[in-house]
Amino acid sequence: MLDLSNLNKIKINLKEETVWVQAGATLGQLYYAIANKSKVHGFPGGACFSVGTGGLISGGGLGALMRKFGLAADNVVDARVMNVRGKILYRKKMEKDLFWAIRGGGGASFGVILAWKLKLVRVPEKLTVFTIRKKLEGNQNLLQKWQNISHQLPEDLFIRAVIQNGRSSAGNDTEKHVQFYFQAQYVGPVDELIPLLKQYFPEFNLEREDCFRETADVEKECHEVPWIGSVLYFFFRKPNDSLEVLLEKRIPTHKHYNKGTSDFVKTPIPESGLEMLERLLLEEEGPLIILDPLGGKMDEISESEIPFPHRKGNLYNIQYLVNWGDNSESVSSQKIAWIRKLYAEMEPYVANNPRTAYLNYRDLDFGTNQEDYSYTKAKIWGEKYFKDNFERLAKVKSKVDPNNFFRNEQSIPPYHTDS
Repeated sequence: MLDLSNLNKIKINLKEETVWVQAGATLGQLYYAIANKSKVHGFPGGACFSVGTGGLISGGGLGALMRKFGLAADNVVDARVMNVRGKILYRKKMEKDLFWAIRGGGGASFGVILAWKLKLVRVPEKLTVFTIRKKLEGNQNLLQKWQNISHQLPEDLFIRAVIQNGRSSAGNDTEKHVQFYFQAQYVGPVDELIPLLKQYFPEFNLEREDCFRETADVEKECHEVPWIGSVLYFFFRKPNDSLEVLLEKRIPTHKHYNKGTSDFVKTPIPESGLEMLERLLLEEEGPLIILDPLGGKMDEISESEIPFPHRKGNLYNIQYLVNWGDNSESVSSQKIAWIRKLYAEMEPYVANNPRTAYLNYRDLDFGTNQEDYSYTKAKIWGEKYFKDNFERLAKVKSKVDPNNFFRNEQSIPPYHTDS
């Protein structure tokens, strides 16, 4: 394992509209550097700005701008990689297949990613972010409507759904219930957004004045912000917070544990599936389910353009999470058993043959490499992440690292058919 955290220089070229970012820089550092150089540029990376750019981009990079600009990995124009022989390669010096593999195929399987050259994207000076909160009970139809149309909305509009537990007061008692909220971003000012919502989601009942009110509303909130404000908002910060928070190193004051996994969905989950979700969520104290819509630019990019294959035909991605603070064996085993049960019961409602998953939400339950690093065995989990691209990734591995120097539990093994 290599610690690249001090390899964090960032060099922006606004004339070329590109940025070189070293792999140890966090997304927050990258976003901060862009925001301090330009009010009309951004980058379509992930929402969690505390993660490193090296790993996030090499695994794909889902984010709120992906429906308009694609993944983070779709916007890589060059890279600096150290290969197994210690030679540093740029795009012109590396094999075409290696440049393909590191953009979404997990760069750590093929070498050491030292830096990325990224294409900056043009954004307006004002974007709009908003949240609409609902109880699941009585609002299943709204969630069903979201499933049916969120991937078909104009590409400037990204509306994700987040499902979790909540509590409401009933007299002196608090009652647990399942709630959800829509967290959204429109790449443009509020005056352009409101007519679109009246067309597609009049149920939100969002008005222009909601975006400029001074008092909080528990059911809906809205802000017109620069792009960097939307970055803060999607990481559950106030959009007018100091940009310095983007540079914070997250040093927890106490240990925090979680387990996550993922799915992609090709057909809307029926009412029976939502009822199952509600039942299981009520059994647990710390669950979180995030549904990120695809479509837009994601539909226009071929499954084989980069290793990330989850393109046209997928409605949205699901990230499942369960969190806990007490890591005693009884608590941790119960939490892990719960999320495994949820994952098993979701099987009828998600993509299959293969059942697919997102590499950056890595789940070792899918399977891990054993001492023999068998390609045939690795296909069981490899095709979940990469579908038919897994074979090509393994063949690239055979060329650039035939002795499998760069390896981990779910690294790409060299290609060979077991006899």
